[in-house]
Amino acid sequence: MLIAIDIGGTKTRIGRAEDAEALASVDIFHTFHTYREGLDALVDAAKRIAGRKPRGVVVGAPGVLSRDKRRIVNAPNLRDWNGAALADELESALGAPVIMENDTALVGLGEATVGAGKGAAIVAYVTISTGVNGARIVDGGLDRAAFGFEIGEQIMGRDANARTLEELVSGRAIEGRFGVPPASLGEDHPVWEELAEIVAIGLHNAIAYWSPERIVLGGSMMGKVGIRLDRVEARLAALKRKNPVLPELRRAALGELGGLWGGLVRLRALLD
Repeated sequence: MLIAIDIGGTKTRIGRAEDAEALASVDIFHTFHTYREGLDALVDAAKRIAGRKPRGVVVGAPGVLSRDKRRIVNAPNLRDWNGAALADELESALGAPVIMENDTALVGLGEATVGAGKGAAIVAYVTISTGVNGARIVDGGLDRAAFGFEIGEQIMGRDANARTLEELVSGRAIEGRFGVPPASLGEDHPVWEELAEIVAIGLHNAIAYWSPERIVLGGSMMGKVGIRLDRVEARLAALKRKNPVLPELRRAALGELGGLWGGLVRLRALLD
């Protein structure tokens, strides 16, 4: 029995699998912003959905993790979780080995191996949702990084007041700018073309750093009412570049369960 957990700022998803190949069941519940309440909810849900002692647990945790991936260092949307030794506490409570990764990285791993990136050796996954982040997946495994990837932190300008990619295109940024949820702006709002141009610049930078064969774009801001993939592609193609061929752009395919699928892939290391 394997358990995969994906902790989001609003929802937590937990899945059970008999092996690392398929999810058997999934439970979704509200994320507690108080760490102790959140930890208790995770332990209770894991024990309930597993039914017995699991062989391994994987956790997709938000924000920056410690270098040994045992502790949450900086989770902007769950500040009370900062400093929490989540992996160690879950391991003690569940009596099973726990692997922890950044939540976006696990979604990217899922998309690269069983989702829209399947078949490409080097995949860049980028999510544009409440926040912005991404990950690089090479030959079916997460690329190494000292503290994980934070591509939403790239600065889009040269002056002292230049904003980051996340501050320009995230759902949080657009809601703050217009005072309403982004989806309520409607499909024809001119902001979507503006954001397509900014996202294209961010992807241009990601291509320069990561040189992927395929880019998978996910997150709520890439929905039906949101940033159009074809407009991002057109804007990206118009930018100067050295690479002779642009990576293929695809929309994410696994929906809100991408982190659980990526978790199962990551758990295979415990079974080998």
